[in-house]
Amino acid sequence: MSLILGLDIGTTSTIGLLMELPDKIVAVASRPVTLRAPRPGWAEEDPEEWWANVCAIVPELLARAGRDATEIAAIGTSGMLPAVVLLDAAGAVLRPSIQQSDGRCGAEVAQMRAEIDEDAFLARAGNGVNQQLVGAKLRWLARHEPEVHARIATVFGSYDFINWRLTGERRVEQNWALEAGVTDIATGTLSRELAEMTGVPWDALPPRVESVAVQGHVTDAAAAATGLAPGTPVTGGAADMIASALGAGVTRAGDVLLKFGGAVDVMTATDRAAPDARLYLDYHLIPGLFMPNGCMSTGGSVLNWFVRTFCEGRDFGAAPHAALDRLAAEVPAGSEDLTVLPYFLGEKTPIHDPAARGLIEGLTLSHGLGHLWRAVLESYGYALRHHIDVLRDMGHAPERYLVSDGGAVSTVWMQIVADILDAPVQRLGSHPGSCLGAAWVAAVGVGLAEWDGIGAFVQEAELIRPVPAHRDTYDAGYARYHDLYSRLKGMR
Repeated sequence: MSLILGLDIGTTSTIGLLMELPDKIVAVASRPVTLRAPRPGWAEEDPEEWWANVCAIVPELLARAGRDATEIAAIGTSGMLPAVVLLDAAGAVLRPSIQQSDGRCGAEVAQMRAEIDEDAFLARAGNGVNQQLVGAKLRWLARHEPEVHARIATVFGSYDFINWRLTGERRVEQNWALEAGVTDIATGTLSRELAEMTGVPWDALPPRVESVAVQGHVTDAAAAATGLAPGTPVTGGAADMIASALGAGVTRAGDVLLKFGGAVDVMTATDRAAPDARLYLDYHLIPGLFMPNGCMSTGGSVLNWFVRTFCEGRDFGAAPHAALDRLAAEVPAGSEDLTVLPYFLGEKTPIHDPAARGLIEGLTLSHGLGHLWRAVLESYGYALRHHIDVLRDMGHAPERYLVSDGGAVSTVWMQIVADILDAPVQRLGSHPGSCLGAAWVAAVGVGLAEWDGIGAFVQEAELIRPVPAHRDTYDAGYARYHDLYSRLKGMR
C-alpha cells in the first residue's frame, strides 16, 4: 500500500508522520523548535531550523517504519498561520520569521484602520484589519528595518517555505493568502489592490495554490538533504488548525475543535461565509465549506515559559508539566480568587489587541505554585468561553466539543475547560494533530483517497464531563476575567 508523508511546521515542534493508506499510521517523529521573544510582544523563529528538522525527521520516520523513500506517494505539509518568511533575490532568508502570534505591529494596525474602510475590507477580504494581516508586519519592517524591507523578493508562510525547499517552487497556500488579507473571497483569487492597500509588495507575492493541488515535486537537492525520493509529489499544504480539524473529523455544523498546541485554537465548520471582525475566516479543506475560527497568541508556549521561569532547580523529573498538574489538582476551582490574563504576546481573537499584556491578579502569600499553574490553565478556559460566546453571537450553534493536540493529554486542564464551558469535552484517542490532516490532503490531492476516508482515523477516547458543583465558581471567575481586561484596557 502507498505511504503518505505529513509534515507539521509547528510553533513549538516540527512533527512528521508516515501514513499507510487506507487507515494506518506507521511512524511519528518530532524535533523541538526554538521560539524567541527578543523584545516584549515579539515572536520569532528560524526557518532554517524548520528545514533542518525536516531533514532529520524524514530518515528517522523511514527507519522506524522499515520502509523505503520510494514508497512515499505524496507529501503534505501544514504549519502555523500566517507566519511571515522573507527571502531576498538569491533565495536567502532575510531575517527570522515573524510568527502569527507576534504583537509588535500595534501602531501599524492603528495606521491601517485610519486609512482603510474596515467594513468594506472585511466584506471583501473575509477578515478584519488586525495584527494577523501580513501587511501590518511588513509595514513595521519598512519603518524599523528598512534595509531588510528593501531586499524583500519573496514573502510567504512557514509551510510555503518548506514546500519551496522541497520543490523549488514558490507558492502561497489558499488559507495563508486568505488570512494574510490578500484574497478576494468573492473570486477566490489574489488581489493586487488588497495587497497594496495593506502593505504587501505585489511583486514579492508568489502565485496562490489550492491545498490539494500538486505544487511541485521533490528536487534532486532536496532528496539528497532529506532522504526522500526525487520526483515525489508535494501538495500545497494546509494551515495547521484547519488540518487538525480535518484530522479530528470536524466536518459538520455544531462540531467544535479546541486545539491545544503552542497556541490555543477554536474552530467550527459551516457552509456559509459570514465574515466577522472578531474571528478569522478560513477555507475548510473540504471544498464548499468554510471554517470560522479563533486563534490565541499563546497556549502551550506560555506553559513552557512557566516551566522555564518558575521551575528551574525543582525536582520535577522529566515531566514537569505533569508534576505541576498534580499540584494544581490539589487547588480548588477558581484558584482561590487568583486570576490570570493570558495575553503574554498581546492577544489575537476575539479582542485583537497587540498591546494587551499578561497579568496575574489577586496574588497573596497564601498562593503557591499550584495556584499559579491552575490559574494559567483556567485563563485559557475563560478565553475559550469568550470565543464560544462570539460564535453563538455570530449565529453558530456549538454542540459537541472535541479536544486535540499536546495540551489535551492534561486531564486537569481538560476538566477545567469542561467546567468553564459547562459542557462535556471529547478527548480523541491517538490523534496526531495537524500532520495527519496534512497527509490526508496530499492523499486526496494525488487521487489516492476521498475526503470522508479520514474518518477511519477518528477515535473517541475519554469524555470529560463538567462538575456541576464548579459552575457558579467558574461563572464568577469568567465575569471577573472579562471585567479585569475591560478595566485595564488602554493602561500601560
